[in-house]
Amino acid sequence: MKKIKKAVVALGGNAISPKGEIDSIHNQFKNTRISQKAIMNLIKQGYNLVITHGNGPQVGNALLRVELAEGKAPLLPLGICVADTEGGMGYMIEQSLQNALVMENIDKDVVTIATQIIVDADDPSLTNPEKFIGGWYDEEHIKIMSNKFKWSIKEVKGKGWRRVVPSPIPRKIINKRIIQKLVNEGTIVIAAGGGGIPVYVTKEGLYEGVDAVIDKDLASAVLANEINAEELFILTDVDQVAINFGKPNEKRLSNIKAIELQKYYDNGEFPAGSMGPKVRAALKFLKYGGKSVVISSLHQVSNNLKKGQLTRIT
Repeated sequence: MKKIKKAVVALGGNAISPKGEIDSIHNQFKNTRISQKAIMNLIKQGYNLVITHGNGPQVGNALLRVELAEGKAPLLPLGICVADTEGGMGYMIEQSLQNALVMENIDKDVVTIATQIIVDADDPSLTNPEKFIGGWYDEEHIKIMSNKFKWSIKEVKGKGWRRVVPSPIPRKIINKRIIQKLVNEGTIVIAAGGGGIPVYVTKEGLYEGVDAVIDKDLASAVLANEINAEELFILTDVDQVAINFGKPNEKRLSNIKAIELQKYYDNGEFPAGSMGPKVRAALKFLKYGGKSVVISSLHQVSNNLKKGQLTRIT
């Protein structure tokens, strides 16, 4: 019996809402369809796939709608906004991929699963929120918003003020058994969108939602481990991971062992606001049973995984 090649593909937020482009639904659909070229390349290579995705711009827009509708429509908590964007963006990816499969005469089902992910009830971030979300404000305006909506806020020097929310560590995927069953059968599953919906377990063993956001790449690594995927593809807006980034002695990394990458990470080579979470997710996946991680761009994965400029970690 032929062994299943099983992988998780984490689409970066730039795949659907690139920086510098008007973030309309029309453009989101257009970019989603473009992103499917990379997915189709992997499907043609025989991979059974789970697709995850970011939702930063989209959940920011959802929160803005809540703010603008204050007093006219019910307020929606952050957890519900994450779930809403997971469904809406899942629909865009699902339909775009279905159309790509039809055009290639490939008979595969595609399904979106609103994914709940367990976090610790005492995760330190829940009392010390640091994840920026939503729009930028001046100090006067954000203090008004903070008082009205009970926000935690922080300033970024030179840019302004912004809301901050908790970003707890993902521990377990509640929906893992059905996701694994479907992907093993050949269904393409879209899951853990935007990092999934964070929940904690009560003393009674029940689930309760948390107003927080989970890092998409860390959630993808946990999901990949829990469904026994061999490979993880983290697709972003750069072709390769680099050390000394932006300096004259910048060096791009092609094939690298996890132990070596860990040393670079420990030395502070990868900032928390950019490549850091992706490298951390890659190392976590490999530590707990994964075989290989590719970090690269949509463009490279759309073309040729063997000859393209990418970073492969084993």
